[in-house]
Amino acid sequence: MMNKTSCGITFLIISVLAFFLLFSIYFKSNEEPINPDLIPVTIALDWTPNTNHTGLYVAKELKYFEEEGLSVNILQPPEGSATSLVASGKIQFGIDFQDFLAPALASKAPLPVKAVAAIVQHNTSGIISKKEKNILSMKELEFKTYATWDNPMEHSFLKYLMKKNGANFNNIKLIHATIDNVPAALKYDIDCAWGYFGSDAIAAKLYGVDYNFLPFKDLDNVLDYYAPIIIANNEYLKNEPETAKKFLRAVSKGYEYASENPENSANILIKTVPGLNKELIKESQMWVSTKYIDDAQSWGHIDENRWESFFDWLYEENVIDFKIPRGQGFTNEFLM
Repeated sequence: MMNKTSCGITFLIISVLAFFLLFSIYFKSNEEPINPDLIPVTIALDWTPNTNHTGLYVAKELKYFEEEGLSVNILQPPEGSATSLVASGKIQFGIDFQDFLAPALASKAPLPVKAVAAIVQHNTSGIISKKEKNILSMKELEFKTYATWDNPMEHSFLKYLMKKNGANFNNIKLIHATIDNVPAALKYDIDCAWGYFGSDAIAAKLYGVDYNFLPFKDLDNVLDYYAPIIIANNEYLKNEPETAKKFLRAVSKGYEYASENPENSANILIKTVPGLNKELIKESQMWVSTKYIDDAQSWGHIDENRWESFFDWLYEENVIDFKIPRGQGFTNEFLM
């Protein structure tokens, strides 16, 4: 019979083995059988699959990745951030947002990641509100109920924009909650929240919720930052530059196709990811397909001035503690 110490050690060994087994299953669950002639690449999403990700699924479905000699695994959102997985070197690419990436770079020991492509060209987020509340500027946020996830970045945006409009952030009635369904919350619980037009505003329309939307990029140019973006591991880019270029070449083709063929692209996403709201995906795709390239010279291009202006503003507003050196955190060199 084993003593307590032996039992404890056995339990620990079993637990560790179980963890690594689950970890292995988690990372391989969405992979196709490995083709030894193809180079394996993994990208982690930031959220459940949506029209921000359509170009990836198009590139996989239409075999753009295979044409580049790649076998690409699109990983569903991990419990930790995609950024931490990319930084660790466990995966090569991930999806992030410039505002969320900033704290990872604003450090004496910044995470070894950088943006390699912009998925959409302009920030599509803003304040979505009940139409009946008549919130037509940031000043009207005073004395309204606002759903917040208590992110310092979020509060900094609100304080800055309200002060600019002669309003006081302290007069907002903050509701501390994580809301998965913004339109439903607007209908019953809150007056306004941070949302993304391509998902929340379009969903509100489909659910019969009358709304107003204040895009951040229209309220102040400095808030026209890049969201979302594709990031990559720095060491991987250094050691495998040609593979990175092949990956982004295929992804570019996927988003270019989605720009020109929104209906077909929506159908690919719906077919590939069962359980999505078909009506929402189709409506969202029609809108966001015009935003992938927009006024840029080509898909994925990151404008240096816009990138740097936003990071400079974060430092000036004391949102981040360390000034991010110019040129850090992004590159266009791996795009077509």
